[in-house]
Amino acid sequence: MSSAVIALDAFGGDQCPHAEVEGAVRAARVGVSVILVGDREPIGAALAKHRDHASLPITIRHAPERITMEDHPGKAVRAKPDASMPTCFDLVRKGEAGAAMSAGNSGAMLACGLFKYRRLRGVDRPAIVTSLPNRDGFTTVLDIGANVECKPLNFVQFAVMGAAYARFKHGRPRPRVGVLSNGSEDGKGTELTRAVHELLSAAQSPDFVYAGYAEGEGFFDGHFDVIVTDGFTGNVALKVAEATGRLIGHWLRTAVTADLRSKVGALVLRPAFAALKENMNPDTYGAAPLLGVDGTAWICHGGASPFAIANALRLAARSVDEGLVAALAESLARNADFVAAAKAHGGAAAAKSDKTEG
Repeated sequence: MSSAVIALDAFGGDQCPHAEVEGAVRAARVGVSVILVGDREPIGAALAKHRDHASLPITIRHAPERITMEDHPGKAVRAKPDASMPTCFDLVRKGEAGAAMSAGNSGAMLACGLFKYRRLRGVDRPAIVTSLPNRDGFTTVLDIGANVECKPLNFVQFAVMGAAYARFKHGRPRPRVGVLSNGSEDGKGTELTRAVHELLSAAQSPDFVYAGYAEGEGFFDGHFDVIVTDGFTGNVALKVAEATGRLIGHWLRTAVTADLRSKVGALVLRPAFAALKENMNPDTYGAAPLLGVDGTAWICHGGASPFAIANALRLAARSVDEGLVAALAESLARNADFVAAAKAHGGAAAAKSDKTEG
């Protein structure tokens, strides 16, 4: 049982508030305390469908407005201060909750993190992080959507935060970090990735080992614990990985129902197929945290199922109990000299390039 309380935006996802309410009920049944934030009447009606709701650690906080997927993130957070999403962050700031969570507009979640929590010292741009299953465990990937365009120094900070998250989530004491590129040779990639490669190669972090360029297979071959990239590329890569998983699942279902012999074989392999389905199902892994802000925030997929939301709530509670944000702050402080060296090296390289061009 967790001592953490999670403020869940009940009007964020595509199936709101039913998916959020059912997910909250599932998580509450295993000891997670949840504040459902949004329009009280529909939340109460959805909650009343569960006979045991009165005995669960679930409360409702009324918030009359919601931020939609069509809203401009920054403008909506300012124009709708009483909406369900910013109210979740306010509850954390007031100490009534330990983390904010939503399956809503991810840009608005980033805006709430910046406006309500502020950035951690040593972070220029927060990042959204996820974990993909690989041969040996998991690969932590960031950024997956917060920053479409990045500078080399942002990647260095992503490496520090990603390594800290890999220690928290997957128990990797000194993670191997790679930069996503189209080849392993030094000359591969773009001007941005080559600059990042040079920065990470020029100094040594006390918290991770820089392992060079990671090609696409690096997400899954187990050679990297953390892969850093910009939010545009990371988001595309994540969606391709999820779509590939769904396609493989479709092929398997088609193959095992093709004829009687295949169906009999499928019965024998049912436990193996069940394990494969769990590993390939994004809902198993819950949500993605927003790293780099001075508070705990978790972002669910817009189409998150109750199963996914329940898993996300449990993970969010664990992140509060185990002090994820404090661990990030400590890691950033411990790597301040490393980041400063990278920044100085990058500045010197830029000055040299300008002089050469001149």
